[in-house]
Amino acid sequence: MNIIHIVEPFAAGIAVFVRSLTISMPDDFHIIIHGERKKVMPAHEVKLNFNKKNIRFIRWRSAQRAIDPVKDAFALNELYTVLRRLKRKGLVDAVHLHSSKSGLLGRVACRLARIDNVIYTPNGAPFLSAGNRVQRYFYQQMEKLGDRLGGQVVCCSVSEYNEYQKLGIKAVYINNGVSVQRAPEFADQQTDSIFRVVTSGRIEAQKQPALFNAIAAYFEDMPAIQFTWIGDGPDQHQFTSRNIHVTGWLDTPSVQKVVAGADLYLSTSKYEGLSFAVLEAMALRKPMLLTNCTGNSDIVKNGINGALFTTKGEAVLKILNYYNNPQMLQVMGGYSVEICKKEFDVQHNFKNYRDVYSGSVVSAIINEKWKFS
Repeated sequence: MNIIHIVEPFAAGIAVFVRSLTISMPDDFHIIIHGERKKVMPAHEVKLNFNKKNIRFIRWRSAQRAIDPVKDAFALNELYTVLRRLKRKGLVDAVHLHSSKSGLLGRVACRLARIDNVIYTPNGAPFLSAGNRVQRYFYQQMEKLGDRLGGQVVCCSVSEYNEYQKLGIKAVYINNGVSVQRAPEFADQQTDSIFRVVTSGRIEAQKQPALFNAIAAYFEDMPAIQFTWIGDGPDQHQFTSRNIHVTGWLDTPSVQKVVAGADLYLSTSKYEGLSFAVLEAMALRKPMLLTNCTGNSDIVKNGINGALFTTKGEAVLKILNYYNNPQMLQVMGGYSVEICKKEFDVQHNFKNYRDVYSGSVVSAIINEKWKFS
């Protein structure tokens, strides 16, 4: 099959998602039409992580993150031109749209190009990021408009699926996944008695760095508890607590080494689709302490592989409990990797996407009886 991926934020979790799809379908040909987020990672650096044997890249030059009617019109015209050219060459069997901006512009462009086999994966419902009711309503209406333009919505977690059901948008879900079997084993690198709390991602509003800082600040006078944020971003200035170390962006082996050397993985996200960073930490046998939000709630089995929290106080109490009962951490970490193997193994989960691309589950999607796990 010839599968077209349309990606505006070609970085971070979305890039991992698309890369995982190409790896799980090595016999198919993938064309990735992508924008660029230079402040996160330049496109040429993202491409280095892809095996290019079955992949071609096309730059979507006019795509940009912010909503701008004029610039978005140029982006739509460029995308339509590319899709029409690919269709004429017989290179379009399915189009997969990744994220909300690509989802809306992509469905308009596909409709204009008369491409019917269209799949849309939000990877984080945009209306959950709204700062107020007006903004939330606007994003919800954009999702409904996109749905009326056609295509199948395939969510990346159960909780995201439930949010789309509430909007009256028919959807299915296929859980995100990581390569659990290939997760590297690391010997204990830490010989001191420091209790290390780690997280990974872009430092921006969605990840609530102010909440991360507030939690860390409670332990500022306890040198035995340290916090590490792997990544970078525009809101780094919100970190004022002296016990937070920001590593900047690291390559994959370095990220794995830092996470493997930690005692606890902490997520303060406002919402998620289904975080690859969290799944990769689970594969590295880390217990979880995550905000109770979409995406995160699919990962934690409370009291088994970690806990969910809603306030700073709840997170602080959990960290104190884990710090004073370190024997719990190894047990919970073992459960993390077992849950990951059972529910979030990319080799199993992502094979379902090919069935979606081929249209073999269309009738089940329409009848809302098909769910993937």
